[in-house]
Amino acid sequence: MDAPQEGQVGAESGNEFDDDKSNSDCQSMPAYMNSVLRRQFLQEMVKSLPESVQKRITVLKNMQLDQLQMEAKFFEEVYNLEKKYQLSYQPILDKRREIITGKVEPAEEKPKWKEPEVLPIDGDASDAFQKSLKNIKAMPQDVAGIPDFWLTVFRNTGMLSEMVQSHDEPAIRHLTDISIKYDDEHSYTLGFHFDKNEFFSNSVLTKQYFLKSTVDLEDPFAFEGPEIYKCKGCVINWEKKMNLTVKTIRKKQKHKERGAVRTIVKQVPTDSFFNFFNPPEVSEDKEEIDDESQQILATDFEIGHFLRARIIPKAVLYFTGDIVDDEDDEDEEEFENEDDEFDDDENEGQSKPSKKQSPNDCPNQ
Repeated sequence: MDAPQEGQVGAESGNEFDDDKSNSDCQSMPAYMNSVLRRQFLQEMVKSLPESVQKRITVLKNMQLDQLQMEAKFFEEVYNLEKKYQLSYQPILDKRREIITGKVEPAEEKPKWKEPEVLPIDGDASDAFQKSLKNIKAMPQDVAGIPDFWLTVFRNTGMLSEMVQSHDEPAIRHLTDISIKYDDEHSYTLGFHFDKNEFFSNSVLTKQYFLKSTVDLEDPFAFEGPEIYKCKGCVINWEKKMNLTVKTIRKKQKHKERGAVRTIVKQVPTDSFFNFFNPPEVSEDKEEIDDESQQILATDFEIGHFLRARIIPKAVLYFTGDIVDDEDDEDEEEFENEDDEFDDDENEGQSKPSKKQSPNDCPNQ
């Protein structure tokens, strides 16, 4: 076949697309439908198949169910392994607590890892850094342990920092350790250990998370592994007038007839990290849980998993910045790429996703 002359394009020499046709095709593809429509479409698709094909699909789904039952046993063994190895980790975690609190002064060691290259800091950021680090640099050289270790870890992590209010910080400065204990009833308990303080008399505040790793026969194909289905907090024994989960408000009222003015004082719930230990109760009937409570519990379960899987075993790396939350950076990059590729008005007016309800938000507020 002769090549087209220079300056001319052959009818079949390149891939040309009709945008309108492509958009129409995309709308008919299941991947571009919302989840409800997609499920409805695919169910109708299967019903439209020849009966012999439908019978084969039934066999495949039965095989899938058998595999999910095996997978549930796999996760059961994983839980037992985690429980076993947590006991092996414990001496290291105990030593970590002793070093953080200053109970033990470790012998000096050289790093067993290669330090990453330090990137230069631009001028504006450098000025902000120096201002923020002023109090850190004023710390005496003979200070014991690692001051404010856990508060710093919380403040370095987006999910946990949202929970901590400014009035919580003096109490969290007394936090000496966060431990994890795997229980016999397929649950784990987080223990927040505090030294003696003026806020509450508890030495340990606990939060227990209950797991299930069984295939629900009513919705078996939704199984994706262990999930937290409920949690249980603890009672905090607050010292008098030191409850951080409530605030005192004063309101003046004027008598309609006499004109006398009186001041009413009452306590109302307020946002606090310590609301984490008072989660909404889970009813046996999930439909009885209101939307706000469901949202709080969903976030609570996420935090419980995050503390168990990331913060407790790797706390020092969150303290030093070796591990940082990079979700915001990834989101920004995605939006920047979209701005580069599309320069029209279609992307204007897009709203940001709503913020999750946090367990530190006060209930009934």
